[in-house]
Amino acid sequence: MRGRSEGPQKKRSLTALCVVAIFLVFLYVYFGPQNRGESALEYGRSLRKLGSSYLGGDDDTEKQDESSSKFGFEEGEDGIVPKSFPVCDDRHSELIPCLDRNLIYQMRLKLDLSLMEHYERHCPPAERRYNCLIPPPRGYKIPIKWPKSRDEVWQANIPHTHLAHEKSDQNWMVVKGDKIVFPGGGTHFHYGADKYIASLAQMLNFSNNNLNNEGRLRTVLDVGCGVASFGAYLLSSDIITMSLAPNDVHQNQIQFALERGIPAYLGVLGTKRLPYPSRSFELAHCSRCRIDWLQRDGILLMELDRVLRPGGYFAYSSPEAYAQDEEDLRIWGEMSALVERMCWKIASKMNQTVIWVKPLTNDCYMEREPGTQPPLCRSDDDPDAAWEVQMEPCITPYSEHDHQSRGSGLSPWPARLTAPPPRLADFGYTNGMFEKDTELWGQRVESYWNLLSSKIKSNTLRNVMDMKANLGSFGAALKNKDVWVMNVVPEDGPNTLKLIYDRGLIGTVHSWCEAFSTYPRTYDLLHAWTVFSEIEKKGCSAEDLLIEIDRMLRPTGFVIIRDRKPVVEFVKKYLQALHWETVAAADPSSSDSDQDGDDDFVLIVQKKLWLTSESLRDSE
Repeated sequence: MRGRSEGPQKKRSLTALCVVAIFLVFLYVYFGPQNRGESALEYGRSLRKLGSSYLGGDDDTEKQDESSSKFGFEEGEDGIVPKSFPVCDDRHSELIPCLDRNLIYQMRLKLDLSLMEHYERHCPPAERRYNCLIPPPRGYKIPIKWPKSRDEVWQANIPHTHLAHEKSDQNWMVVKGDKIVFPGGGTHFHYGADKYIASLAQMLNFSNNNLNNEGRLRTVLDVGCGVASFGAYLLSSDIITMSLAPNDVHQNQIQFALERGIPAYLGVLGTKRLPYPSRSFELAHCSRCRIDWLQRDGILLMELDRVLRPGGYFAYSSPEAYAQDEEDLRIWGEMSALVERMCWKIASKMNQTVIWVKPLTNDCYMEREPGTQPPLCRSDDDPDAAWEVQMEPCITPYSEHDHQSRGSGLSPWPARLTAPPPRLADFGYTNGMFEKDTELWGQRVESYWNLLSSKIKSNTLRNVMDMKANLGSFGAALKNKDVWVMNVVPEDGPNTLKLIYDRGLIGTVHSWCEAFSTYPRTYDLLHAWTVFSEIEKKGCSAEDLLIEIDRMLRPTGFVIIRDRKPVVEFVKKYLQALHWETVAAADPSSSDSDQDGDDDFVLIVQKKLWLTSESLRDSE
């Protein structure tokens, strides 16, 4: 009898030991030490849990302790800091939180598809935001460096070959082995963007067939840009292009553009104004961009008119400009009549392309017959308001000052980069204040590069974002670096973005309480000057911003945080959880400080390359 009773007891003991062992393994996986080697960090499926129902989790998923997301900088307010963030499921490797169609379906948003509302920004509410790190796709590699990246990228980084097959006859892109190659073609310029660009300059009689017109044409808006080859080939002419396209049926076109190192932004001409102030671009371009310019009384053409400078051009390459069938002739007739009422004139028309030019003054508007449509915008309308503002079917006239100036009054590039912009007085700034700001940020950027010197080479960085650009002097100080800068201006502060465009730079308006309109892994360097302090004032989550920065940042990319000491200390607590590591730090009293008399602390961190188990296997 005694011998028989020992069997169940041993089984119970063995079962207990197994339970304890499993529990210890669980603790090690979630809270144990991270791999500190120089190679890519590996994470298995056990970490790939999702933190909210937004990403497909159940509604009863354990919710994050609210106290851990509260953002307090004061000493003693030490909240709970996670040792690691969960990793999102592989299917979310290209997640754009505010441009996520799955969110639209889940929230049952009633949107007008004919107005492209489903391609506009719709951000998740707080309870549906993700709290996990976006994993790279399987086989991810460090991106090819500029300028080589203009012509080729790793296929594994953007594993989408749909456009290569659909646009095979137009030379958009070609799959070659483990790379995707960009021959420079487009829907309208099969034989190369460079030849097409030269033809536009020839149509306008610009010297040397150079579209920059001796520095007078600097900023361009390309709507429906495809993979941005038009903007890519303008760079050699010292022209910078905001390549704009939605996340539509041509999926990942903007992702390809950014992977190539070309300025680009996810956006659409829908119901809201583009996030740019008035008079930002010397040229707008549409090459078979599939936009119905006649819809809603021509409201989309009026939006282009708003962002074009006095005397700015709209280059339109489309069948309507040359085809002779009944429908194309109808569209051309109605479009010609509309732009004539808008006071645009044909600057040149050749083959399949027409170029219209916008007037320099208000004279034509004042000479129109009473009741002419479209009307002029109301006198109390702010033409520079560009964040979540509904479009209006009206023409934006010039101010009396601009009317008298007969043009933008800008210096040619590159002189305009450092010349005080004419609209500086709109903010009460003096030329001296502008010059001092330019000098100050020149010193700061030099200091940053000294701190980064052990980590970067001349071609390490390409895509740069200044998260709070103010007057654009950070970006201006990078003129001699082989980079481009997305200058971001807060939506609720002084709208200095128009000064940034007047300096020949580009950027957008944004609220850092929300996710940015870009794909994951698209920037090499993010500069955050007092951004965390600003969102604290708004009551937004600093943890959310850290996760968003990680989403935008390429593996091995850098973040420069310039802020108060409590902010820097706060960020340091999250380095392990984010898989970031400190590169350099400087305080106002250190020898590495730029000695400009402020109280800012500087922290420079680098994002490690980490891969999921599947990605690691595919990259071996």
